[in-house]
Amino acid sequence: MSILAATGLAKEARIARRAGLEPVVGGGDARLLARRLQEAANDAVAVVSLGIAGGLAPLLKTGDVVIATHVVGANEHYTCDAAWLQILRGRLAYSCSAIIAGIDEAASGVGVKKSLFRNTGAHAVDMESHIAARFAKERGLPFVALRVICDGAERALPPAALEPLKPSGKPRLLAVLGSVARDPEQIPELLRTGREARKALRALLLCCDLLGRGLGCPYLG
Repeated sequence: MSILAATGLAKEARIARRAGLEPVVGGGDARLLARRLQEAANDAVAVVSLGIAGGLAPLLKTGDVVIATHVVGANEHYTCDAAWLQILRGRLAYSCSAIIAGIDEAASGVGVKKSLFRNTGAHAVDMESHIAARFAKERGLPFVALRVICDGAERALPPAALEPLKPSGKPRLLAVLGSVARDPEQIPELLRTGREARKALRALLLCCDLLGRGLGCPYLG
């Protein structure tokens, strides 16, 4: 039996593996993540969307933890598993319970984030939760989403941070360097984004350590 953890980044996958989950990496590619989830589905008993996210609610800052009550996508709405959700809330009392939005393209600009917040009520956005929730519903599996804020609602990501990832979830360094060479003025913002990502990943690791192996999933027997 396994708990599938839908992630976008290789670093998120390493944290998931440490928590006793089976990471499924999408690398920011919706179709790739959906296919890999199907390939890993055989002995799955539950699904979690795990990783960092962009902030939509103005009060949320880097390192804040969001546990999804629901996940919304384009014309999609998924409710998270009540029993597992209760365990997550109990062990992460400092977290925020709210809607998480899933989109296929990175929410790079402040205007996009404001629009998502206004139209969906979601407090955070990522590129995996809606795909993982859809897969879980199709398979009849319990689903939750645990995300840590990286870039806040007022933050626009620099171009280098938006370069497509490798299928492994690792950055394409040559593409990042090429973006920096074309626009060196983005360097301060890129460095800030790196600091925020490290802080968010540390917070995610702490969450997993507090939740214990399997993130407290009540369906492992």
